[in-house]
Amino acid sequence: MPVAAGRLDAIGIVVGDLASAVRFYRLLGVRFADGAEDSEHGHAEAELEGGVRFMLDSESSVVSFDAGWKRGEGQSGAALAFHCDSPGAVDELYASAIKAGARSHKEPWDAFWGQRYAQIRDADGNPIDLYAEIEPRT
Repeated sequence: MPVAAGRLDAIGIVVGDLASAVRFYRLLGVRFADGAEDSEHGHAEAELEGGVRFMLDSESSVVSFDAGWKRGEGQSGAALAFHCDSPGAVDELYASAIKAGARSHKEPWDAFWGQRYAQIRDADGNPIDLYAEIEPRT
């Protein structure tokens, strides 16, 4: 008898300030609906290409259904990765993200695996990678 399987439907992260997080992830290209940053329930989501949802939940929203929840320390082991159109776009998006409040983890560099790469942290410390192929895909 086959084991029941699920389908990845959503990726969610917990944020300290929902409105700021929505604005920040819009800068990175996530298409939240107008007004998503004003959610009275502390939850915003956007559908990504391929139908997977990207969800943001405020800390207070999570505590409302999990009273013992506390933000952990250290790295989560999960990261979001944003593909850019060109190596120059990595540099531009990195600079825009830093200006918008992201923290630099590693400035843009040409990685040995053939990509322009940069690593940042959002306002809540969530890791984000920005990348593009150095040579165009053929």
